[in-house]
Amino acid sequence: MTPTRTTALDAAIDLVGTEGLRSLTHARVDERAGLPKGTTSNYFRTRAALLSGTVDAIVEREMAEVGVLAPTSADDLVDALCGLIDYTTVANRTVTAARLVLFLEASHDPTLREALARGRAAMEASAVSAFHRLGARDPQTAATAVMACAEGLILHRIARHDTTDPRPTFELVVRAALS
Repeated sequence: MTPTRTTALDAAIDLVGTEGLRSLTHARVDERAGLPKGTTSNYFRTRAALLSGTVDAIVEREMAEVGVLAPTSADDLVDALCGLIDYTTVANRTVTAARLVLFLEASHDPTLREALARGRAAMEASAVSAFHRLGARDPQTAATAVMACAEGLILHRIARHDTTDPRPTFELVVRAALS
């Protein structure tokens, strides 16, 4: 990816994450990124292309930053999940807010839905692997449950500024999956 394209996508993520979907225009991205007028439209000819590029950039960034779950115990997994919630809702809050905005847009945009599904599948695969390593009877169901809990906790932290400790929820789900 070229530095200019990356700069435009960073600005697009920031706009969506701080001002919502309506703020995402080529002109606003150019302005936010400090790029000459028309630069973003050279990389993303349509708004749909800009939306898709933004989703792909979010998925790529989150997967690189979150990494793979590799716990050696149930406690390690709970710690990693709590760390994930803190990271996505504090240090990475704007990117997470942008992902959630685009998640809702994906309800009627199959291209966005597909891009977001790829990111979710990668995270879920990491969770399935972690539960398999820890000896869960049904790693897939355990991963689905923990992902649903994580997504709900993230949504509430972003949308409602809910600071509820995620540890009791993850301890319950992880221990149930491993019992």
